[in-house]
Amino acid sequence: MSQQDTIKFGLLGKTLGHSFSRSHFMEKFEAEQIDATFENIELPDFKALEEWMKTAPTEFTGVSVTIPYKEAVIPFLDEISPEAKKIGAVNCIHFKDGKSIGHNTDAFGFGQSIKPFLRNIHERALLLGTGGASKAVAYTLENLGITVAHLSRTPKEDQMIFGYDQANDLMVKSFPMIVNCTPLGTSPNVNEKPDFPIELVGEDHFVVDLIYNPSETLFLKLARESGADTLNGLSMLKQQAGRAWEIWNS
Repeated sequence: MSQQDTIKFGLLGKTLGHSFSRSHFMEKFEAEQIDATFENIELPDFKALEEWMKTAPTEFTGVSVTIPYKEAVIPFLDEISPEAKKIGAVNCIHFKDGKSIGHNTDAFGFGQSIKPFLRNIHERALLLGTGGASKAVAYTLENLGITVAHLSRTPKEDQMIFGYDQANDLMVKSFPMIVNCTPLGTSPNVNEKPDFPIELVGEDHFVVDLIYNPSETLFLKLARESGADTLNGLSMLKQQAGRAWEIWNS
């Protein structure tokens, strides 16, 4: 295969210095002798995203999408899968026959990653954040019959979205599953965490942080020290990357 036939994949985001995806896929390409490249595509703003999407279908076969473009990219797509449409967020784009088709593999990845940890007491989940990742998490949990509420800096109580200042002992006890869907605590800002009283969790809690770098955020460390089961975002990421690869090769 000539150089010009090399297949191009990538990760679309704003700040990608600590991304797992590129090394994951480059190792895969090398191990399986696939003539392909994987690029980190850092775009500074929504205008740059719009411009990039104009030429992408002729250059790339597929890209993953991360913060802050999982929702912003939707208007620039030719098609969107039924699941991604229901979720309201896209983290995987397949470029096929000159068209861009949006998918969501976060929901699949999250569902697979939490399976070994779920107990029958985990019937209510509190999600920190309301961005694209939290939409996929909420969709997955609701499909499992788990009641979902959110904490946000912009509360809308009629939609089960509460303010961080409402997180008290009673609320924490009411939600045996807590999921951090915000980027707070991602390397290099490892001393940050959401404004949530995580030390109030106990041994009946299951606490998930979608961050994978560092492998244990301050948020997860405090949860573990309080007796909770904890899970970082690495297994979710591997699962959704595998699903994205299937989509790109379909």
